[in-house]
Amino acid sequence: MTASHPAPTSESGSKFRTPVQKAALAVGAVFLAVGVLGFVPGITTHYDQLTFAGHHSDAALLGIFNVSVLHNLVHLAFGVAGIALARTFNSARSYLIGGGVVYLVLFIYGLVVDHDSSANFVPVNDADNWLHLGLAVAMIALGAALRRTRDDTGQPRRHR
Repeated sequence: MTASHPAPTSESGSKFRTPVQKAALAVGAVFLAVGVLGFVPGITTHYDQLTFAGHHSDAALLGIFNVSVLHNLVHLAFGVAGIALARTFNSARSYLIGGGVVYLVLFIYGLVVDHDSSANFVPVNDADNWLHLGLAVAMIALGAALRRTRDDTGQPRRHR
């Protein structure tokens, strides 16, 4: 790269992204896309029944997952956070593990909340619950399993 266009950097100035940073970036991009798609009629069925929050929203992303304006905004914010936190190894790892814990809590919330009550303000349905469990397991596993493969100079890192 030239002096006027330096290479993108990550973790303490290195121009190489670690696997955990790539995973956080990919997860963030997917959440961003899901947040946008939740506002697209046709991809979100019953779009005319989209409410700001609450169990009365009958809109469903891909005709499967209940969504509301609040639900979509949370996906957008979670996506932006993933992309921003992918800049360093530590923040990317924290995003994946912390986000996985958040989704585990959402899974438990979905199991205990009556889906037809006002307490279901997100809103969630059975499909959302299983997706939240899958996201929790995948994100925590990625954050815990992916390690640094290069040092700050870009040289391969030796693992002991």
